[in-house]
This record gives sequence, structure tokens and C-alpha cells, in this order.
Amino acid sequence: MFEKLKNRWNLKSGWQVAIVLLVFASTGFTVMFLKEPVLSLFAAKEERNWIFTTIYYILILPVYFLILLFYGWVFGQSKFFTGFVKKTFSRFKKKKK
Repeated sequence: MFEKLKNRWNLKSGWQVAIVLLVFASTGFTVMFLKEPVLSLFAAKEERNWIFTTIYYILILPVYFLILLFYGWVFGQSKFFTGFVKKTFSRFKKKKK
């Protein structure tokens, strides 16, 4: 599994794959733990509806990527995650004809 990821992501070692996976996991946990305190600043849990939830998920995407870049920098993988974020956002752009 590590070899497949190493080749797919053009990484140099299994340790680098482990660090990248750790960064993804840390980012996910951080976003998960921040969700309830942030949402409670805007509305009580029982007052939230599907529109509120949809807006939250749209707005959390850039925050997720900022946290991902921060953890990537902390763990010394900023080059990989900068490229990853650029590649991901380029997919959101419309393709030119």
C-alpha cells in the first residue's frame, strides 16, 4: 500500500508517505473538533437546518486547505501539500474550450 501511494504521489520514501498520511489525519481531526464550537457561535444545535449545514460544508473547504497547509508546513511537507492544494483547486476551475 505504501509503495502505491509513494509512486502515485511521487514521494521518496515510506516515511514520507507516513508523514503525509499523518498530516491528512491531523487535518481531519482538527476540522472535526473545531466544527461544533464554531457552529455554536452562529446557531444552537436545534436551530440548524439543511441550508445551514450546506453553507457550512461549502465554507469549510478553504479552511480545511489552510489547516492542511499549516500541518504540512509543521511536518516539513509544505512542498507536497502546496502542490496538492493547487492541483485540487485547479480541478474546480472550468475547463477552457
